[in-house]
Amino acid sequence: MYTLLRPLLFKLDAETAHHLTLDGLKITHKMGLLPLVAKQPVPDPRTVMGLTFKNPVGLAAGLDKNGAYIDALAALGFGFIEIGTITPRPQPGNPKPRLFRLPEANAIINRMGFNNLGVDVLLENVKKAKYKGILGINIGKNFDTPIERAAEDYLIGLRKVYAHASYVAINISSPNTKNLRQLQSGDELDALLSQLKAEQEKLAQQHGKYVPLALKIAPDLDKEQVQQIAALLMRHRIDGVIATNTTLSRDLVKHLPSHLEAGGLSGAPVRDQSTFVIRQLAEELKRSLPIIGVGGILQGEHAVEKMQAGAALVQIYSGLIYRGTDLIAECAASIKGQ
Repeated sequence: MYTLLRPLLFKLDAETAHHLTLDGLKITHKMGLLPLVAKQPVPDPRTVMGLTFKNPVGLAAGLDKNGAYIDALAALGFGFIEIGTITPRPQPGNPKPRLFRLPEANAIINRMGFNNLGVDVLLENVKKAKYKGILGINIGKNFDTPIERAAEDYLIGLRKVYAHASYVAINISSPNTKNLRQLQSGDELDALLSQLKAEQEKLAQQHGKYVPLALKIAPDLDKEQVQQIAALLMRHRIDGVIATNTTLSRDLVKHLPSHLEAGGLSGAPVRDQSTFVIRQLAEELKRSLPIIGVGGILQGEHAVEKMQAGAALVQIYSGLIYRGTDLIAECAASIKGQ
């Protein structure tokens, strides 16, 4: 069905098509018709970060920023859902247009800028959802919070979502919030992780449950930066790492006019770099904490690559735009036995 719909959707502005597709998915779910159009993945339970995932294929953050489509997305067969990125206060994000397809490269450029309705709206949506599976909530900082006070926003987000999340993802790697990526380096990352870990321990006592923390990092890192991040993840006993976010590199799309658009590039062009970072992380971490692999998965064999490089789970997003929901079951079937 998606093969038939995609040419029509691709005639629309990318952001308009995004919302139209999600709204259509929600209506189809309410009518009870999703089982007719969505192939269900093979069961393949995995225990990661102390959580049991029904299969290792998840939805990456960014598709459902406000948690408004959780039940419909879950019905597609994902082993876990990650919503967000959410910020403490609502914000409109960057001016439109801010989402661009590069069909020739199976890629997307976005400069959304953490557009969302704020953490309180997301939590209301989470409470309304019937989904009982693994739910990650991805948190970030507001664009107008000075970078030297970024930890305050992450702590607000962590406190608010803690009781409602299966795990919390810390997004310090979006290229679309000014200076955000500097939080990935040295003393700044050390200080941020220290504060988040201390708060996690307090919240675990307060709520009587332990909610894992996973740090989401960029693909645009050199070997020394990956080594430094891995060391800090282990030092602060962070529970997982998500590798990777979108890239600023345009090396593989320079021949396309849209490569001049600012923002993060996702899809096929980021695949190899993401896998390279995963492999480096795996070497440094030596299984001390799990890696969630994301970036450029458009076929089942791409998901297998991520697992063989050292990932314990994978996430997809851009691949859904180009392949549709069959990609979920395809990846799950390819990974089974890995």
